[in-house]
Amino acid sequence: MNTKASVPDARGVATLTITGSGPLNIINAAIIAESTRAIEALAGDDAVRVLVLRGASDRSFIGGVDVKEMAALTPESAEDFISQLRALCDAVRHFPVPVIARLPGWCLGGGLELAMACDLRIAATDARLGMPEVKVGIPSVIHAALMPRLIGHARATWMLLTGEPADASQALAWGLVHTTVELPQLDAEVERIAALLAGFGPAVLRQQKRMLREWEDTPLDTSIDRSVAEFGRAYGTGEPQHYMSAFLNRKR
Repeated sequence: MNTKASVPDARGVATLTITGSGPLNIINAAIIAESTRAIEALAGDDAVRVLVLRGASDRSFIGGVDVKEMAALTPESAEDFISQLRALCDAVRHFPVPVIARLPGWCLGGGLELAMACDLRIAATDARLGMPEVKVGIPSVIHAALMPRLIGHARATWMLLTGEPADASQALAWGLVHTTVELPQLDAEVERIAALLAGFGPAVLRQQKRMLREWEDTPLDTSIDRSVAEFGRAYGTGEPQHYMSAFLNRKR
């Protein structure tokens, strides 16, 4: 097994560890398929409130996809291969609850696509993130399409055409990651954010994540109109009554 999924703890926090090959945690088609199955299984577990996605070490999150495997592809098998990576990223992007990416060291190519599919990206200050596909003769595709939305067209153009990586400070300033901490504090910060999210109502987390995905493809006025009904539906879960009552009692 190259992918290890933990059962959700008492708070509902689950962790998926993807273990590739070499010090940079390089993944291949078998690991991609295995990881997709693991994420789909976790998506069906109602006990999961937050998912943490990480690599096996502090050297990298995922340093990319196995170039030896990709070098042997044909036009037909290449489409099948990239479709499998798309399925993995889609499984993360549409996971029903928030997904946190733990990003130490290198995060390259397909690894960065997977990180961008996550909802929150917490990086160590030694992180270096890049899309170097053009350097080996292929374009950055599938979830690289998220990059202009995340960091703007000019910055995405720079990263995708030059293949140059961004360091942690650039990634933070550009909005490619949400926060950075020194490597020794990375686990504590991931834990802090996971615990924060797990403390919220599980229904509202699922509702908010689903709405965030819908807003990406829906005209603004339509999103606003639909959100009125979503606000009403929240009161059918009992969570507003519970959490607002607790808030008001604290204020007394």
